[in-house]
Amino acid sequence: MLMSMTGFGRACLESKTHKITVEIKSLNSKQLDLNVRLPFIFRECELDIRNAVGRRLERGKADLMISCEALAGSAATPASTLNIGLLATYKQLIEDASATLGIETPADWYNVLMRFPDVIHTDTTETIDEEERAELMQAVGTAVDALMAHRKAEGEELEKFFAARIEAINELLKSIEPFEKERIAKIKTRLEESISKIPNIEIDKGRLEQEMIFYIEKLDVNEEKQRLGKHLAYFTETMALPTPGQGKKLGFIAQEMGREINTLGSKSNHAEMQAIVVRMKDLLEQIKEQVLNVM
Repeated sequence: MLMSMTGFGRACLESKTHKITVEIKSLNSKQLDLNVRLPFIFRECELDIRNAVGRRLERGKADLMISCEALAGSAATPASTLNIGLLATYKQLIEDASATLGIETPADWYNVLMRFPDVIHTDTTETIDEEERAELMQAVGTAVDALMAHRKAEGEELEKFFAARIEAINELLKSIEPFEKERIAKIKTRLEESISKIPNIEIDKGRLEQEMIFYIEKLDVNEEKQRLGKHLAYFTETMALPTPGQGKKLGFIAQEMGREINTLGSKSNHAEMQAIVVRMKDLLEQIKEQVLNVM
């Protein structure tokens, strides 16, 4: 069963003090590339988060974003106070400037004074306790579960995609057979006609027949057909393996399939067979493109 590297997961957890939201998305990559964005309050948990998520994802370029919102009225809600002393200082500075410059003082003092920096002081909590850490890891785990479910669903679609194209290549491979005997006969006739046009030449019939056999043997595609058939079967068997991690192996098999198809094309020497080979190459390119998404 295949598992895709593409997916998305989201989880929200609301405790007595916080609302934690975790979002994670992943795309294909040769290795695990995990980017984590989290609030400063959770900085001490980053290593645990990376280890937990990395064990689950294994491969892929993933972005994990965590946001945390303190619930209104809870003990975790930051306490805000007005800095009265600083407000008084700002007010005195404005009055002094007004007297010196000969301009009126503002009519709306609050509107002016509240624009100055640091007039509101907010107490923020910079650490979390064990209960909050557990809640955070729970939310991360739930988001990763959703991501993995998405990956599994994408993997099932990829499996159908590959199966259809493997079957199509198999059918094209079978369609080559009717052209093979016809191709050999045409090649032999063409060679004989070309030789007969050469003037004043004596031909050793036995040697000519021997050379023709050698030449035609070089154009034989039975071995390529057999190897390609085995690669197609091996690709299907690999997809059915019970654990993820088939992506790289499927990529190698696709490369071997490409070699056999290319050799078929170079040996075909027949318009219809070459057209079939072109269709095979098109299907194989579709497979190679999507194999990059497989775990």
